[in-house]
Amino acid sequence: MFSTAYRDRDFPEILAYADHIVFNSPRQLEKFGPVAKAAGKSVGLRINPQYSTQHGPPLYDPCAPGSRLGTTRAQWDAGITSELLSLLDGLHFHTLCEQDADALETTLAAVSAQFGDVLPRMKWLNCGGGHHITRPGYDIPRLERCITRAQQTWDLQVYLEPGEAVALNAGYLITRVLDVLRNGETDIAILDASAACHMPDVLEMPYRPPLYGAGEPGERRCTVRLGGPTCLAGDVMGDYSFDAPLSEGDLLLFGDMAIYSTCKNNTFNGMPLPPIYALRQDGALQRLASFGYLDFKSRLGG
Repeated sequence: MFSTAYRDRDFPEILAYADHIVFNSPRQLEKFGPVAKAAGKSVGLRINPQYSTQHGPPLYDPCAPGSRLGTTRAQWDAGITSELLSLLDGLHFHTLCEQDADALETTLAAVSAQFGDVLPRMKWLNCGGGHHITRPGYDIPRLERCITRAQQTWDLQVYLEPGEAVALNAGYLITRVLDVLRNGETDIAILDASAACHMPDVLEMPYRPPLYGAGEPGERRCTVRLGGPTCLAGDVMGDYSFDAPLSEGDLLLFGDMAIYSTCKNNTFNGMPLPPIYALRQDGALQRLASFGYLDFKSRLGG
């Protein structure tokens, strides 16, 4: 388990469930590390190698200047005493985002340059997530070389957390067109799904989800801007093109929705959450969860 900071009242419960506990700063390690160690937990510290491999928004770069994530070498030298070092079983970094093994390879070189003198004293190194291992064309042999080299160089166990890769390109969000309109030269379709509520990464990354039967703007005959029904001006999925104009009642199918659409959604403005179904191998649908007004009300203390 990792958190940038733990609360005193939560930590006893965390000790009851977590086997590995990773701290974000020397102070958090000093405060909670001895208790975790006494409870038989494997104790780690998140490091910041200060090496950016991403070209997207700084919001998603843990190594951006001023990042709150991980301990830099300067912070390590200022705060890690021999007593704190003796508590540590491993180091953790998470600096990748939807990247290939070449980014991991160069990041490991930066980790070695910054913390290579410490790693031989560790039992494990957690390389975090962001590894697109299941993406077509991902360089698996290079990944294997990276892991083997780390194991042999520092004599430790290597962990990866390829969370997104487990569900990459899985899951659908089915939405219906509620209204169509035209503003100047822009054709617009209002859907019963919301980018702000159901697909937050569309606005945060930004991210363009795949839409079955649609193309890039201008690729097909009719380009339409797809938007949600909330009052947020930016509640827009993006511009897509279709072979024919969209009509009220049309169904649209977004793909790659099993990753963050379910765990980051919200009920802003009372926007209802869609029910969740499992599609079985025989084609049958099984409803797993459904939501209504009481779910929205309960989150507001009602």
